[in-house]
Amino acid sequence: MPKVLSVNRLARALSEKFLSNPDFYNVYCTKTSTGATIIDAGVKSRGGFQAGKLLTELCLGGIGKVQLDFKTYGELTFPSVTVSTDHPAIATLGSQFAGWRIKEPDGSIAIGSGPARALALKPKDVYEEIDYRDSSDCAVLTLESNCLPSDALIEKVTTTCNIKAENLIVVVAPTASIAGLTQVTGRVVEVGIHKLRTLGLSPNLIKYACGYAPIPPAGKDFEVAMARTNDAILYGGTVYCTVEYDDETALQKIVNQAPSKMSKDYGKPFLQIFREADRDFYKIDHNLFAPAILIVNNARTGNVFKAGENNPTVLAESLGL
Repeated sequence: MPKVLSVNRLARALSEKFLSNPDFYNVYCTKTSTGATIIDAGVKSRGGFQAGKLLTELCLGGIGKVQLDFKTYGELTFPSVTVSTDHPAIATLGSQFAGWRIKEPDGSIAIGSGPARALALKPKDVYEEIDYRDSSDCAVLTLESNCLPSDALIEKVTTTCNIKAENLIVVVAPTASIAGLTQVTGRVVEVGIHKLRTLGLSPNLIKYACGYAPIPPAGKDFEVAMARTNDAILYGGTVYCTVEYDDETALQKIVNQAPSKMSKDYGKPFLQIFREADRDFYKIDHNLFAPAILIVNNARTGNVFKAGENNPTVLAESLGL
Protein backbone atom coordinates (compact mmCIF):
# COMPACT_ATOMS: atom_id res chain seq x y z
CA MET A 1 0.00 0.00 0.00
CA PRO A 2 1.60 3.28 -1.04
CA LYS A 3 1.82 5.64 1.91
CA VAL A 4 0.99 8.54 -0.46
CA LEU A 5 -2.62 7.33 -0.67
CA SER A 6 -4.67 10.05 1.05
CA VAL A 7 -8.20 9.14 2.12
CA ASN A 8 -8.95 12.79 2.92
CA ARG A 9 -7.89 14.11 -0.47
CA LEU A 10 -9.80 11.38 -2.26
CA ALA A 11 -12.90 12.00 -0.15
CA ARG A 12 -12.58 15.76 -0.63
CA ALA A 13 -12.68 15.30 -4.40
CA LEU A 14 -15.64 12.93 -4.06
CA SER A 15 -17.55 15.41 -1.88
CA GLU A 16 -17.73 17.75 -4.88
CA LYS A 17 -20.66 15.64 -6.04
CA PHE A 18 -22.64 16.88 -3.04
CA LEU A 19 -21.43 20.46 -3.39
CA SER A 20 -22.03 20.76 -7.13
CA ASN A 21 -25.45 19.12 -7.20
CA PRO A 22 -27.18 19.40 -3.80
CA ASP A 23 -30.67 19.32 -5.31
CA PHE A 24 -30.04 15.92 -6.87
CA TYR A 25 -28.91 14.51 -3.52
CA ASN A 26 -31.57 16.39 -1.50
CA VAL A 27 -28.91 17.87 0.80
CA TYR A 28 -28.24 21.32 2.23
CA CYS A 29 -24.72 22.74 2.00
CA THR A 30 -23.84 25.59 4.36
CA LYS A 31 -20.78 27.33 5.83
CA THR A 32 -20.03 27.89 9.49
CA SER A 33 -18.84 31.25 10.78
CA THR A 34 -15.26 29.95 10.57
CA GLY A 35 -15.63 28.71 7.00
CA ALA A 36 -16.12 24.96 7.49
CA THR A 37 -18.57 23.29 5.09
CA ILE A 38 -21.52 21.39 6.54
CA ILE A 39 -23.46 18.99 4.33
CA ASP A 40 -26.81 18.07 5.86
CA ALA A 41 -27.89 14.72 4.41
CA GLY A 42 -30.95 14.15 6.57
CA VAL A 43 -31.16 16.39 9.66
CA LYS A 44 -33.22 19.18 8.08
CA SER A 45 -32.87 18.01 4.49
CA ARG A 46 -34.57 15.03 2.82
CA GLY A 47 -31.44 13.15 1.86
CA GLY A 48 -32.16 9.75 0.33
CA PHE A 49 -30.62 6.63 -1.19
CA GLN A 50 -28.23 8.51 -3.46
CA ALA A 51 -27.07 10.67 -0.58
CA GLY A 52 -26.58 7.51 1.48
CA LYS A 53 -24.59 5.85 -1.29
CA LEU A 54 -22.24 8.82 -1.62
CA LEU A 55 -22.01 9.23 2.16
CA THR A 56 -20.92 5.61 2.48
CA GLU A 57 -18.22 6.11 -0.15
CA LEU A 58 -17.01 9.19 1.73
CA CYS A 59 -16.87 7.14 4.94
CA LEU A 60 -14.67 4.66 3.07
CA GLY A 61 -12.24 7.47 2.24
CA GLY A 62 -12.88 7.31 -1.49
CA ILE A 63 -11.26 3.87 -1.76
CA GLY A 64 -14.43 1.80 -1.70
CA LYS A 65 -17.37 1.51 -4.09
CA VAL A 66 -21.03 1.24 -3.17
CA GLN A 67 -23.97 -0.14 -5.14
CA LEU A 68 -27.68 -0.21 -4.29
CA ASP A 69 -29.86 -3.09 -5.46
CA PHE A 70 -32.23 -5.80 -4.24
CA LYS A 71 -31.13 -9.01 -2.52
CA THR A 72 -33.11 -12.02 -1.34
CA TYR A 73 -32.88 -13.35 2.22
CA GLY A 74 -34.89 -16.56 2.43
CA GLU A 75 -38.27 -15.47 1.06
CA LEU A 76 -37.59 -11.82 1.89
CA THR A 77 -36.43 -9.49 -0.89
CA PHE A 78 -35.22 -6.09 0.29
CA PRO A 79 -33.25 -3.07 -0.95
CA SER A 80 -29.61 -3.66 -0.08
CA VAL A 81 -26.24 -1.97 -0.05
CA THR A 82 -23.16 -3.68 -1.53
CA VAL A 83 -19.67 -2.46 -0.62
CA SER A 84 -16.34 -3.42 -2.19
CA THR A 85 -12.76 -2.25 -1.67
CA ASP A 86 -9.27 -3.21 -2.81
CA HIS A 87 -7.78 -1.47 0.26
CA PRO A 88 -9.85 -3.03 3.06
CA ALA A 89 -7.73 -2.24 6.12
CA ILE A 90 -7.48 1.46 5.36
CA ALA A 91 -10.97 1.89 3.89
CA THR A 92 -12.76 0.23 6.81
CA LEU A 93 -10.61 0.49 9.95
CA GLY A 94 -8.58 3.51 8.83
CA SER A 95 -11.56 5.54 7.63
CA GLN A 96 -15.07 4.10 7.95
CA PHE A 97 -14.84 2.80 11.51
CA ALA A 98 -16.84 4.99 13.92
CA GLY A 99 -13.91 5.43 16.28
CA TRP A 100 -13.89 9.11 17.24
CA ARG A 101 -16.05 10.17 20.18
CA ILE A 102 -16.32 13.97 20.14
CA LYS A 103 -17.94 15.70 23.11
CA GLU A 104 -20.29 18.58 22.43
CA PRO A 105 -20.63 21.51 24.90
CA ASP A 106 -24.01 20.18 26.09
CA GLY A 107 -22.37 16.91 27.12
CA SER A 108 -23.69 14.86 24.21
CA ILE A 109 -21.30 12.70 22.23
CA ALA A 110 -20.98 12.92 18.48
CA ILE A 111 -19.60 9.76 16.88
CA GLY A 112 -17.18 10.67 14.13
CA SER A 113 -16.13 8.43 11.29
CA GLY A 114 -14.59 8.89 7.89
CA PRO A 115 -11.15 9.98 6.70
CA ALA A 116 -10.63 12.84 9.19
CA ARG A 117 -9.88 10.12 11.74
CA ALA A 118 -6.71 9.29 9.79
CA LEU A 119 -5.40 12.78 10.58
CA ALA A 120 -6.56 12.77 14.20
CA LEU A 121 -5.41 9.13 14.67
CA LYS A 122 -8.56 8.19 16.57
CA PRO A 123 -8.06 5.60 17.99
CA LYS A 124 -4.28 5.57 17.73
CA ASP A 125 -3.80 1.83 18.25
CA VAL A 126 -5.81 1.05 15.10
CA TYR A 127 -3.51 3.18 12.95
CA GLU A 128 -0.43 1.65 14.52
CA GLU A 129 -1.78 -1.82 13.75
CA ILE A 130 -2.57 -1.11 10.09
CA ASP A 131 0.55 1.07 9.72
CA TYR A 132 -1.25 4.03 8.18
CA ARG A 133 -1.70 7.73 8.78
CA ASP A 134 -2.86 10.37 6.36
CA SER A 135 -1.11 13.59 5.41
CA SER A 136 -3.46 16.22 4.07
CA ASP A 137 -4.33 19.90 4.47
CA CYS A 138 -8.04 19.08 4.07
CA ALA A 139 -10.35 16.73 5.96
CA VAL A 140 -13.73 15.06 5.56
CA LEU A 141 -15.62 13.97 8.68
CA THR A 142 -18.91 12.08 8.75
CA LEU A 143 -21.25 12.24 11.71
CA GLU A 144 -24.15 9.96 12.63
CA SER A 145 -26.27 12.52 14.46
CA ASN A 146 -29.71 14.09 14.74
CA CYS A 147 -28.11 17.52 15.07
CA LEU A 148 -25.73 19.62 13.03
CA PRO A 149 -22.29 20.11 14.64
CA SER A 150 -21.59 23.05 16.94
CA ASP A 151 -18.84 25.59 16.41
CA ALA A 152 -17.05 24.05 19.39
CA LEU A 153 -17.04 20.63 17.71
CA ILE A 154 -15.71 22.14 14.49
CA GLU A 155 -12.90 23.79 16.45
CA LYS A 156 -12.00 20.49 18.16
CA VAL A 157 -11.86 18.70 14.83
CA THR A 158 -9.76 21.31 13.04
CA THR A 159 -7.37 21.59 15.98
CA THR A 160 -6.93 17.83 16.31
CA CYS A 161 -6.52 17.37 12.55
CA ASN A 162 -4.25 20.44 12.33
CA ILE A 163 -6.13 21.98 9.41
CA LYS A 164 -7.86 25.28 8.69
CA ALA A 165 -11.62 25.40 9.18
CA GLU A 166 -12.19 26.32 5.53
CA ASN A 167 -10.58 23.01 4.57
CA LEU A 168 -13.00 20.90 6.62
CA ILE A 169 -16.14 19.22 5.27
CA VAL A 170 -18.56 17.59 7.70
CA VAL A 171 -21.38 15.40 6.37
CA VAL A 172 -24.22 14.65 8.80
CA ALA A 173 -27.08 12.16 8.64
CA PRO A 174 -29.33 10.81 11.42
CA THR A 175 -29.39 7.04 11.85
CA ALA A 176 -33.13 6.92 11.16
CA SER A 177 -32.89 8.78 7.84
CA ILE A 178 -32.61 7.00 4.50
CA ALA A 179 -29.03 8.26 4.05
CA GLY A 180 -28.13 7.25 7.60
CA LEU A 181 -29.66 3.79 7.32
CA THR A 182 -27.79 3.22 4.07
CA GLN A 183 -24.38 4.29 5.39
CA VAL A 184 -24.71 2.42 8.71
CA THR A 185 -25.76 -0.79 6.97
CA GLY A 186 -22.92 -0.09 4.53
CA ARG A 187 -20.53 -0.84 7.40
CA VAL A 188 -21.12 -4.56 6.89
CA VAL A 189 -17.59 -5.18 5.55
CA GLU A 190 -16.04 -3.10 8.32
CA VAL A 191 -17.95 -5.14 10.91
CA GLY A 192 -16.67 -8.36 9.34
CA ILE A 193 -13.06 -7.18 9.22
CA HIS A 194 -13.24 -5.91 12.79
CA LYS A 195 -14.57 -9.29 13.95
CA LEU A 196 -11.81 -11.18 12.13
CA ARG A 197 -9.31 -8.79 13.72
CA THR A 198 -10.59 -9.54 17.24
CA LEU A 199 -10.14 -13.25 16.49
CA GLY A 200 -6.48 -12.75 15.60
CA LEU A 201 -6.46 -12.17 11.85
CA SER A 202 -4.30 -9.14 11.01
CA PRO A 203 -6.28 -6.65 8.87
CA ASN A 204 -3.20 -6.15 6.68
CA LEU A 205 -3.49 -9.77 5.54
CA ILE A 206 -6.91 -8.98 4.05
CA LYS A 207 -6.18 -7.87 0.49
CA TYR A 208 -9.69 -7.45 -0.94
CA ALA A 209 -13.15 -7.39 0.60
CA CYS A 210 -16.78 -6.98 -0.34
CA GLY A 211 -20.14 -7.55 1.29
CA TYR A 212 -23.81 -6.67 1.38
CA ALA A 213 -26.72 -6.24 3.78
CA PRO A 214 -30.36 -5.07 3.61
CA ILE A 215 -31.22 -1.40 4.12
CA PRO A 216 -33.89 -1.12 6.85
CA PRO A 217 -37.07 0.92 6.37
CA ALA A 218 -37.05 4.54 7.50
CA GLY A 219 -38.80 5.77 10.64
CA LYS A 220 -38.61 8.48 13.28
CA ASP A 221 -37.45 6.40 16.26
CA PHE A 222 -33.65 6.42 16.69
CA GLU A 223 -33.56 3.35 18.93
CA VAL A 224 -35.58 1.27 16.47
CA ALA A 225 -33.42 2.47 13.56
CA MET A 226 -30.23 1.66 15.45
CA ALA A 227 -31.52 -1.81 16.27
CA ARG A 228 -32.63 -2.48 12.69
CA THR A 229 -29.23 -1.53 11.26
CA ASN A 230 -27.59 -3.96 13.66
CA ASP A 231 -30.03 -6.72 12.69
CA ALA A 232 -29.46 -6.05 9.00
CA ILE A 233 -25.81 -7.03 9.48
CA LEU A 234 -26.21 -9.66 12.23
CA TYR A 235 -28.96 -11.60 10.46
CA GLY A 236 -28.62 -10.57 6.81
CA GLY A 237 -25.05 -9.44 6.24
CA THR A 238 -22.59 -11.36 4.05
CA VAL A 239 -18.87 -10.54 3.85
CA TYR A 240 -16.30 -12.02 1.47
CA CYS A 241 -12.58 -11.45 2.04
CA THR A 242 -9.48 -12.50 0.12
CA VAL A 243 -6.49 -13.05 2.39
CA GLU A 244 -2.95 -14.33 2.25
CA TYR A 245 -2.54 -16.75 5.14
CA ASP A 246 -0.04 -19.52 5.87
CA ASP A 247 -1.79 -21.63 8.53
CA GLU A 248 -5.07 -22.83 7.04
CA THR A 249 -6.00 -24.81 10.13
CA ALA A 250 -5.87 -21.58 12.13
CA LEU A 251 -7.70 -19.72 9.37
CA GLN A 252 -10.53 -22.26 9.35
CA LYS A 253 -10.86 -21.90 13.13
CA ILE A 254 -11.03 -18.10 12.88
CA VAL A 255 -13.71 -18.21 10.18
CA ASN A 256 -15.77 -20.74 12.14
CA GLN A 257 -15.80 -18.40 15.15
CA ALA A 258 -16.57 -15.25 13.18
CA PRO A 259 -20.34 -15.22 12.38
CA SER A 260 -22.89 -13.58 14.66
CA LYS A 261 -24.56 -16.92 15.39
CA MET A 262 -21.58 -17.85 17.58
CA SER A 263 -22.83 -15.37 20.20
CA LYS A 264 -24.89 -16.45 23.19
CA ASP A 265 -27.18 -13.47 22.52
CA TYR A 266 -27.91 -14.55 18.93
CA GLY A 267 -31.46 -15.32 17.80
CA LYS A 268 -33.53 -12.32 18.96
CA PRO A 269 -34.08 -8.90 17.38
CA PHE A 270 -31.38 -6.49 18.53
CA LEU A 271 -33.97 -4.12 20.03
CA GLN A 272 -35.01 -6.88 22.46
CA ILE A 273 -31.37 -7.75 23.22
CA PHE A 274 -30.54 -4.08 23.79
CA ARG A 275 -33.45 -3.49 26.16
CA GLU A 276 -32.76 -6.70 28.09
CA ALA A 277 -29.21 -5.38 28.57
CA ASP A 278 -30.61 -2.16 30.11
CA ARG A 279 -29.60 -0.31 26.94
CA ASP A 280 -25.95 -0.89 27.80
CA PHE A 281 -23.88 -2.06 24.81
CA TYR A 282 -21.17 -3.33 27.17
CA LYS A 283 -23.62 -5.88 28.63
CA ILE A 284 -24.15 -7.43 25.21
CA ASP A 285 -21.90 -10.30 24.18
CA HIS A 286 -19.27 -8.73 21.88
CA ASN A 287 -19.32 -11.89 19.72
CA LEU A 288 -22.74 -10.83 18.45
CA PHE A 289 -21.33 -7.89 16.48
CA ALA A 290 -20.52 -9.69 13.25
CA PRO A 291 -22.11 -10.41 9.88
CA ALA A 292 -24.41 -13.39 9.48
CA ILE A 293 -22.07 -15.02 6.94
CA LEU A 294 -18.28 -14.83 6.57
CA ILE A 295 -16.55 -16.22 3.47
CA VAL A 296 -12.76 -16.16 3.29
CA ASN A 297 -10.69 -17.03 0.24
CA ASN A 298 -7.02 -17.83 0.89
CA ALA A 299 -5.20 -16.58 -2.22
CA ARG A 300 -2.12 -18.64 -1.36
CA THR A 301 -3.95 -21.94 -1.82
CA GLY A 302 -7.18 -21.05 -3.62
CA ASN A 303 -9.21 -22.60 -0.80
CA VAL A 304 -12.41 -20.99 0.46
CA PHE A 305 -13.82 -21.17 4.00
CA LYS A 306 -17.41 -20.28 4.90
CA ALA A 307 -19.32 -20.06 8.16
CA GLY A 308 -22.69 -18.75 9.28
CA GLU A 309 -26.11 -18.33 7.71
CA ASN A 310 -28.78 -15.71 7.17
CA ASN A 311 -31.70 -15.67 9.57
CA PRO A 312 -34.68 -14.41 7.52
CA THR A 313 -37.13 -15.03 10.38
CA VAL A 314 -35.48 -12.65 12.85
CA LEU A 315 -34.61 -10.25 10.03
CA ALA A 316 -38.24 -10.00 8.90
CA GLU A 317 -39.42 -9.46 12.47
CA SER A 318 -36.85 -6.70 12.98
CA LEU A 319 -37.74 -4.94 9.71
CA GLY A 320 -41.39 -4.77 10.73
CA LEU A 321 -42.78 -7.46 8.43
